[in-house]
Amino acid sequence: MSSARRDAGSGGMLREFLHAETSGSLVLIACTLAALAWANSPWHAAYHDLTHATFGLRLGGASFELSLQHWINDGLMALFFFVVGLEVKRELQVGELSSRRKAALPVSAALGGMLVPALLYAALNVGGEGAAGWGVPMATDIAFALGILALLGSRAPVALKVFLTALAIADDLGAIVVIALFYTESIRLPALGGAAALLVVLWLVARSGVRVVWAYVLLAIGVWACVLASGLHATLAGIAVAMLVPVRSKLDPGEFFARTRRRIDELEASELTQESMVHRAHEMEALDDLYLTAERMRPPGLALEHLLHPVQAFFVLPLFAFFNAGVRLDGEVLGQVAHPVSLGILLGLFVGKPVGVMLFSWLAVKSGQAALPDRVRWSHLAGIGCLAGVGFTMSIFISGLAFAEPLHASLSKVAILGASLLSGVLGFLVLRRTLPPRAEAS
Repeated sequence: MSSARRDAGSGGMLREFLHAETSGSLVLIACTLAALAWANSPWHAAYHDLTHATFGLRLGGASFELSLQHWINDGLMALFFFVVGLEVKRELQVGELSSRRKAALPVSAALGGMLVPALLYAALNVGGEGAAGWGVPMATDIAFALGILALLGSRAPVALKVFLTALAIADDLGAIVVIALFYTESIRLPALGGAAALLVVLWLVARSGVRVVWAYVLLAIGVWACVLASGLHATLAGIAVAMLVPVRSKLDPGEFFARTRRRIDELEASELTQESMVHRAHEMEALDDLYLTAERMRPPGLALEHLLHPVQAFFVLPLFAFFNAGVRLDGEVLGQVAHPVSLGILLGLFVGKPVGVMLFSWLAVKSGQAALPDRVRWSHLAGIGCLAGVGFTMSIFISGLAFAEPLHASLSKVAILGASLLSGVLGFLVLRRTLPPRAEAS
C-alpha cells in the first residue's frame, strides 16, 4: 500500500474519531445541564432517589445489588475503559506512541499535565481532609477537548489534532495507573487470581479462533465480576480485556489479495447475477470466503473501536454525566468555593494543566528528545495546554473514588465543572487567535 493511501486511510479514521467525539460532547453537555437543573429544582429529592435506587440479583439467601449510580460507574464505565484500553494499545503499537521519538512530545506533555496539577493540589491540601483528591485535577477529557478543537475546523492542522489525541490518550493511561495504584483500599488475592485465570482462558479462546461472540462476552463479564470482588475498581477489567485484543490484522496482505482475487475471478467466470447463487453453490461458497477473508483482514481492535465509539460517546458517557454531575448548589457548597479542595482542583486544572504541558514539552524539545509537529507553534501548544484542563468525565470519575465526604464530593464537582468551562473557553480563544486563517491553513 502506498504512503498516500495509508495517510488517506488514517486521515479518514481520525476524522471519524473526531466527529464521534465532537457530536458526543454535545450530548454530554446536554445531560450535564439536565442533571444540574434537576438536582437544583424543587424535585431534587427525586433525582437523589433515582441515582441511589438499588437493583441486582437474588438467588436464595444470596444477593448482589448496587445502586443505579454504581451500576453505571462500576459497570457501564467498564465499557468506556475498554474503549480507552483499545485506544491506548493502538497508539502504543501502531500509533503516535509506538516509537520513542514519536511518543516523546505527547508523553512529556501528558506527564507535565499530570504532575504539576497534582503538586498544586497537594500544596493546598497536604495533611488536610481532602488530601486524597490529588488525582482529580490530573485528568483530561478527550471528548470535550477534541470537540472544542473541532470548532476551529480546518484552521487547526491535522498534526495538532493528532498531538492532542495522543496527549489525551497518554493522560488516560496515566489516570489508569493512578486509579490502580492509589485508589484501591485493599486487594483480595483469590478474586484477583480468578480474574487472571479468566483472562488466560479469554486469551486461549481468542487464539483458537472461536467466533462465538457470547463466549467472549460471558468471559469478559466474569473478569469484571472478579475484579469487582478483588477490591480493585471494576472498570480496570475493561482495560485488562482490551489488552488482549489484537490491533493488527490476522492476515498477511499478500494472502488477502491472492485469496480475494482468486474468488473474484471465479465469480466473474461464473457470470454471477443477483439470483444465480441460489442454484450455484460454488458462488455462495466464494462469497462466504470473500466475507471471511475480509473479516480476518480487519484488525479486531480497530473494528471494535469503530463499533463501540458511538456507544461510548452517545450512551455510556452521557449516562455517566447525568447520574454524577447533578450536584446541588446550595448555600453550604457555594459558601465554600475557596475551600482547599475546590481551590486545589480549580487551580490544578485551569493553571497547572497548561503550565505542566508547556513546561514539559519545552524540556522535551530543548533536550533534543522531541520536536514540534509540522505547522505547530508554541502558541498553539499553549492553547492545547488550556484544553487539557477540561477534566470533566475522568476527573468526576476519580473524585468519586477520592472523596467519601458528601461536601468534598460536591465541592470537587463544582470545581471540575468551573475549571473545565474556563479552560475550554480560554483554550478556544487562544487557538482562534494564534491559528492561521482558514485559507492559509488549507
